[in-house]
Amino acid sequence: MDPEFGKSLDTSKKNSWRTSLLLAYQSLGVVYGDLSTSPLYVYKSTFAEDIQHSETNEEIFGVLSFVFWTLTLVPLFKYVFVVLRADDNGEGGTFALYSLICRHARVSLLPNRQVADEALSTYKLEHHPEKNSSSGVKLYLEKHKVLHTALLILVLLGTCMVIGDGVLTPAISVFSAVSGLELSMSKEHHQYAVIPITCFILVCLFALQHYGTHRVGFFFAPIVLTWLLCISSLGIYNIIYWNPHVYQALSPYYMFKFLKKTRKGGWMSLGGILLCITGSEAMFADLGHFSYSAIQTAFTFLVYPALILAYMGQAAYLSQHHHTSYQISFYVPVPESVRWPVLIIAILASVVGSQAIISGTFSIINQSQSLSCFPRVKVIHTSDKIHGQIYIPEINWVLMILCIAVTIGFRDTKHMGNASGLAVMTVMLVTTCLTSLVIILCWHKPPIVALFFLLFFGSIELLYFSASLTKFTEGAWLPILLALFLMTIMFVWHYATIKKYEFDLHNKVSLEWLLALGPSLGIARVPGIGLVFTDLTSGIPANFSRFVTNLPAFHCVLVFVCVKSVPVPFVPPAERYLVGRVGPAAHRSYRCIVRYGYRDVHQDVDSFESELVSKLADFIHYDWHRSQHSPHSEEDVSHSNESTSECRLAVIGTVAFSGTPAYEIEESMQPASVSIGFSTVESVTDVIEMEPVHAVERRVRFAIDDDSESDVRTNMELQLREELQDLLAAQEAGTAFILGHSHVRAKQGSSVFKRLAINFGYNFLRRNCRGPDVALKVPPVSLLEVGMVYVV
Repeated sequence: MDPEFGKSLDTSKKNSWRTSLLLAYQSLGVVYGDLSTSPLYVYKSTFAEDIQHSETNEEIFGVLSFVFWTLTLVPLFKYVFVVLRADDNGEGGTFALYSLICRHARVSLLPNRQVADEALSTYKLEHHPEKNSSSGVKLYLEKHKVLHTALLILVLLGTCMVIGDGVLTPAISVFSAVSGLELSMSKEHHQYAVIPITCFILVCLFALQHYGTHRVGFFFAPIVLTWLLCISSLGIYNIIYWNPHVYQALSPYYMFKFLKKTRKGGWMSLGGILLCITGSEAMFADLGHFSYSAIQTAFTFLVYPALILAYMGQAAYLSQHHHTSYQISFYVPVPESVRWPVLIIAILASVVGSQAIISGTFSIINQSQSLSCFPRVKVIHTSDKIHGQIYIPEINWVLMILCIAVTIGFRDTKHMGNASGLAVMTVMLVTTCLTSLVIILCWHKPPIVALFFLLFFGSIELLYFSASLTKFTEGAWLPILLALFLMTIMFVWHYATIKKYEFDLHNKVSLEWLLALGPSLGIARVPGIGLVFTDLTSGIPANFSRFVTNLPAFHCVLVFVCVKSVPVPFVPPAERYLVGRVGPAAHRSYRCIVRYGYRDVHQDVDSFESELVSKLADFIHYDWHRSQHSPHSEEDVSHSNESTSECRLAVIGTVAFSGTPAYEIEESMQPASVSIGFSTVESVTDVIEMEPVHAVERRVRFAIDDDSESDVRTNMELQLREELQDLLAAQEAGTAFILGHSHVRAKQGSSVFKRLAINFGYNFLRRNCRGPDVALKVPPVSLLEVGMVYVV
């Protein structure tokens, strides 16, 4: 081996380990804030009512055994070793799993899907033809349309429960931390101090959200690290001082002994024990901000041992104190000399944990909005440097009001814990079900492996879920009510969006109608660029025909823009724009499909407008140069029906054209390339359900040759320059954004539920959420709205 090569390999390994350790340290403040504060309320919630601490210690040792094995099986085995591997290009969470499943099986309900999207570099598929074609589960899922809806409802349920957890976690974390004041105050004063202090901290927490976490984020990791060291040190102290033999309770024997003695009460108390794994889902949801090795390292070597020591220390103290003057509480075993510092650190750690779940709620609502599953809301990106840090004002204030209402309404850890526990277990059950499908469809493992995963972890979670349901009247009703309310909103919005798309699809206007418009019909072309926004990827939208009917004029340069989401987390900038002509070159009409992933940051209107014009200029260069080599290009990538339909679309990357291109056929997409010849580009007639197109897919990369300019035909060069001059002149004249202002109405004969959902539900949401012009940040002076009535 070359010694220099060996040295560079060692250096890269050291750097990767350093990076991983740095990310593991940073993940403490973002990922583990919620999970690390669970010792504040687990024992208190468990012993709230269903079981009592006795002198035999069977109850406390049984609870410790349950906590140990629950932390070991769910966060460690399930999440760290299995679920974290089910990432979508490094992203995690409920939508990442759904995205993976939709890419490997045709189960998506998203409109305007194109097979061209499968050519994206982030659209990774693991091809195993011998297994993929014979997958009975895949064929069964694709065949039954009702399962597509059921899968979406399952994903929405998990999403709604995460949002519900965003209401409950800040309330229970901060309330439990502030409850430490009960040891330093009389009962009368404590009763009137804890609630106001908790509400004040929550108001401050939500009021500071618009500044973004990046301003104070560097404090998060040290706070959580200090907290973990604090609880593990207290645990070691209590174990050594009170009961060094408490480790024996880690045996599963104590679980059976506990259930044998407590019976129904012990089963119901599992609703409190499950709180020890709250925040485990954050390991997967925040995977995109860190790495698999970083999250695995932080949990396995720091968070997991610290939590086990903390729970063992509390159990050791309680095993020697059966008649404490106060209720079972985290602060009771804390020595008086350090109680105030621990209280301050606990409050700070609970704020960090709450911040993480609030940021996660913003993120998942933004993803839902990108996939047409949530009404449009204002999304503010709080950091230009750190991707994914967003703030949603409407959601922030709603969460704050609900958090304060929960704190004032419940007033104790018991009811908050019951509510939070049900939300947590529902999200985990959804993750288990979706991961089972990923094991079959994406990893191509035998169904028996997925079934074992589902039964093993699903049975554990169902046990805890059933215990949580018994607390329905004692707080567990809240997440169910929130989930039903949010699921109704999300499903109604998604259903109406699909129906609107189908209406547009069936009422689009032919290309011949557009080409026939001219002075003979009294139609004038005015200076400027007209951007017609539509959800269609082909054809002329009905809102444009209505626009021309009412105002017999349209712009010299016309661009039909479709901004769509694809089931990938990110779309590389070089692959974002699909550009093509609508009609002949002399008509100056184009189609541009702008593709975003569900975690992409949408551009503001100024940068979008300038970049769109730049992409159009690049496409015009490319199209005229392609025409010069038409015999060669037609042989490789052209289709015969180009004259009767729209031209095929080209992926316009970051290459600027300034000469005659030399062609080179490649099998792989280059980062800065122009790619044409998709199997779907033929008249771009892709709709919701795409059938496989058996066509040869080719990609063309252009290498610029400065010396070939002399070979350009004079007439084509003149036409190229003329078209570019027209585009420049139109840009200088100004850009108009033509958007549809829709009113949706259920058709006659529709069911009562459909009429309620469309006529009342969707239209109420549409009137009270952000309009498409606000979402796109279109300046009012450039906006042209076209009224449309959709009868669906």
